[in-house]
Amino acid sequence: MPILRHERETFVTLANIQTLNQMKLLENKVAIVTGGSRGIGEAIVLKFAQEGCHVAFTYVSDSSAERSESLVATCKALGVNAKAYKSNAGSFSDCETMVAAVIQDFGTVDICVNNAGISKDNLLLRMTEAQWDDVMAINLKSVFNMTKQVMRPMMKAKSGSIINMSSVIGEMGNAGQSSYAASKAGVIGFTKSIAKEIGSRNIRCNAVAPGFVETDMTSYLQDGEGAEKYKAGIPLGRFATAEDIANTALFLASDMGNYITGQVISVCGGLCI
Repeated sequence: MPILRHERETFVTLANIQTLNQMKLLENKVAIVTGGSRGIGEAIVLKFAQEGCHVAFTYVSDSSAERSESLVATCKALGVNAKAYKSNAGSFSDCETMVAAVIQDFGTVDICVNNAGISKDNLLLRMTEAQWDDVMAINLKSVFNMTKQVMRPMMKAKSGSIINMSSVIGEMGNAGQSSYAASKAGVIGFTKSIAKEIGSRNIRCNAVAPGFVETDMTSYLQDGEGAEKYKAGIPLGRFATAEDIANTALFLASDMGNYITGQVISVCGGLCI
């Protein structure tokens, strides 16, 4: 019996849907994730790998080497290439060397996630110059260091996505976190400026501003009465998971976000409403 026209169209549509379902959002893309061995960075590395992305990521401490190699093995088991690089995101020369090595190893860079970050919280009266400088180097200068290096290969390819990790603290401020807040607010200003500079080259630059996230950095907030106090101020009633942040990074890295640039996406459960 011949297939009727509307039946043929239905068959083709279903076939297309099946093909789309088999496609991965970052198939054969190459991403760099700074601070990728743990926490939010690790979640982003895994999420990208699951979506077909080849992933290069950095770590800075010798104690993270074994964990990083385990993450590399996990990514490779998903069918993508992966490599960990010991590199200090706060050092311009380290970033220059590392990005050159990534291009040598992977051929290009399509996505850069500037995730490396630290906090050294203290009231300003007690804060030392060294504490301030360390936070600025890792949280803010690193974003300049990495963006400067990945711009050329992205401009050559006439495409790219740069994702900078900010924080709701950079938008709201918080007592005892002046250095952290200033660095994360700086990331927002940098992001908006770079988006205007490189948009004509089809390169997007956005920021993600997490609220409270369940990571090692916030472990002291996650238990007891203090945790309940913080959660009471969050409309969704919980801290974010690292995967919540990784999902947002995936959206911005993929073609789903290809008309979004210069934006700050708060992933805070409503904390900033």
